[in-house]
Amino acid sequence: MHEVAIMQNALDIALQQTRLAGGSQIHALKLRIGELSGVVPEALEFAFDVVVQGTIAADAHLEIDYIPVVCHCSNCDLDFQPANLVYECYQCDQISIDVVRGQELEIASLEVS
Repeated sequence: MHEVAIMQNALDIALQQTRLAGGSQIHALKLRIGELSGVVPEALEFAFDVVVQGTIAADAHLEIDYIPVVCHCSNCDLDFQPANLVYECYQCDQISIDVVRGQELEIASLEVS
């Protein structure tokens, strides 16, 4: 389960940023997770509950923004959400390999005091 390692890394970054800001408590951590990131959201939520135990984030709230796949069609210059795993533009039926959103795995915000 690589989600534990991912969450531990995110927590380490959050702890470091909290210290740099002079904070002593993490209240909320918001992540942006793309549909193509390879992360199982439920496993990430479980991992969060495990890795925050005994830390200044023990009572923190985890919020996850799920980012759907968005592709760009170079033929008609359109950004679109594919209907399935074949990234076909609904306007011109051309297959797109240009994924512009949906691969994110990032800390979006951190609430500390």
